[in-house]
Amino acid sequence: MTDNTAELAYQAQVQRDLPRNFVVHLVHGMLGQTGFRLVNTPTFVPAYILLLSGGSDFAVGLALALQALGSTLTPMISANLVGHRQRVLPMGIVTGGAMRLCVLALALAGFFLPQNVALYAVIASLGLFGLFAGMQIVVFQTLLAKVIPVSNRGKLTGLRNFLAGITTALVAWYGGHYLLGEPPSVIGYSWIFLISFGLTSAGLLFLALVREPVPPTVAARQRLWQQIGSVPHFLRQDPQFRHYVVARALTTMGRMALPFYILYAGASIGLSGQTLAVLTIAFTLAATLSNLVWGALADRSGFRVVFLGSVLLWIAATLALLLSREYWAVIVVFVGIGAAQEGFRIAAMNMTLEFGHRDQLPLRLGIANSSAEAAGALAPLLGGILATLLGYESVFLAATAFLSAGALLLILRVPEPRQRH
Repeated sequence: MTDNTAELAYQAQVQRDLPRNFVVHLVHGMLGQTGFRLVNTPTFVPAYILLLSGGSDFAVGLALALQALGSTLTPMISANLVGHRQRVLPMGIVTGGAMRLCVLALALAGFFLPQNVALYAVIASLGLFGLFAGMQIVVFQTLLAKVIPVSNRGKLTGLRNFLAGITTALVAWYGGHYLLGEPPSVIGYSWIFLISFGLTSAGLLFLALVREPVPPTVAARQRLWQQIGSVPHFLRQDPQFRHYVVARALTTMGRMALPFYILYAGASIGLSGQTLAVLTIAFTLAATLSNLVWGALADRSGFRVVFLGSVLLWIAATLALLLSREYWAVIVVFVGIGAAQEGFRIAAMNMTLEFGHRDQLPLRLGIANSSAEAAGALAPLLGGILATLLGYESVFLAATAFLSAGALLLILRVPEPRQRH
């Protein structure tokens, strides 16, 4: 079979299995993201750590920095493990399962350990969660790129995240009103994380129904140190991708503000279970509804436009919180942050898929994700230091500066990747 014939046969199989794989990814993403959003939203985990630590902003920053550090260390390892494989789904099941066990550990620590010991267990669990998350995203994005054509990714991402947002909002409402307690308790948070584990585990089981095609070519197998050593040359060969990596890392530094939005607002409106539920619902519903807009915009104009639009919205919401901490103003701010975070997340992930040849995709994902998560590891730690020494306002201003720098670099040096094809 000639190379061209093999490629045509591969594309034909992708189209033939697209309806099934679209539905499988939709359901897997809805269940998985519902659970992981309960962990990653800037409400429950920061407030949980603040409670366990007795009110330490530094502990909040440290825990989230370790989570991001874990995500920094493993994408290149994951890229090395799957780059030469014809099928990547089995590796995804392994890494995804390990990631879910870390969420279970968040719950069990609160149920069974003394509060001071639970703090260390939670921090360790978040670090391990980051390690496996860094591996999982490379595997799952490689799988998605194989089975979902680029013209359908915006639609899938938007609809998947829309459904996940609805279920997350429902679980957050139930958790805030019936599980957390007044005032919120360690056991209440543990129940929420136990629900997260159940939902994400169900989604992972559903992913086993994917029909993964065998590509006509894969990258040659390399040792990890050889692959890492090739990164500088790889980046020199593709300056647009290099600038994208830097722009994404700069904007990711804006995450330094995420855990402190709720703490800053809580200083004036309180951190009751009902308040946490309302703000989490505002955050998730905004992300939910915005997905339909971001997805449609991406399919029509590309993910670069979504990237820039989401960053501008993120900047506006951050500055708005500095202007008012009235209850309704805080809700509006969390709506803006939720929509911005969702747009940035789907744009950053999907732009990476569009820069080069399919065989190089795991390496591109490894480079882009490691760089972004390195910034994500530094960001909350720097945010915690700034919050402790200079106050929350300095964190928000620094985050705004990084977001602006990343957006400017993308505007000036990174054209729409789809124009390359």
